[in-house]
Amino acid sequence: MPEALFSELLAATTGLLLLSATLQVWRRSLTASIRLLAVQGVALAGLVAAIGLHDHELELLPVALLVLVLKAATMPWVLSRVSRATGATREETPRMNPTSALMVVALLTTLAYVVSQPVVAVNPGPASRAVPIGVALALIGFLVLLTRRRALSQLIGFVVLDNGIAAVAFLTAGGVPLVVELGASLDVLLIVLILRVLTSRMQLAFGDTDLDDLTELRD
Repeated sequence: MPEALFSELLAATTGLLLLSATLQVWRRSLTASIRLLAVQGVALAGLVAAIGLHDHELELLPVALLVLVLKAATMPWVLSRVSRATGATREETPRMNPTSALMVVALLTTLAYVVSQPVVAVNPGPASRAVPIGVALALIGFLVLLTRRRALSQLIGFVVLDNGIAAVAFLTAGGVPLVVELGASLDVLLIVLILRVLTSRMQLAFGDTDLDDLTELRD
């Protein structure tokens, strides 16, 4: 793959990753956030495929297909089932309003570029220059975990965090073996499935999935 085309594909896929994460912070609709996760999965799969074709590592193409199936289809489907089971469709009262959250996203993205400079300096190629996007994605995932109250919202934040970690791994290491990515993705999927069960039980027991309500429980 020509270097110019590779750079354009990296810019498109990582830009889509960052844009979708930013929109997840801004939107309160959980349905829209789940759809944005599917977009992230497609972008991450495209990123892996581009790296594989550029580096002539065709073994990364099955990894890209695995990422597409798990992160763009299976996980959003599971989270959609959680939303329907619990009736949670919106994050009504986040701990931070959307305007403030977007300002924090800008600061976190700037921080990601600053702390990633040593990595970029070691190998200033197109992939290394995109590493700050993966770091920013992970930080935005933490932000969602910290500022959202509903269990489903925090599940979404956890998946965003995992997508950021995966993006950094692919960009810095040129990809990971299929068995490693399969194990990591299945671990995340298992965690999401376990939390799906817990969220459903919270809905049945308390009639809501606002985690702040749990702090009011006493023996």
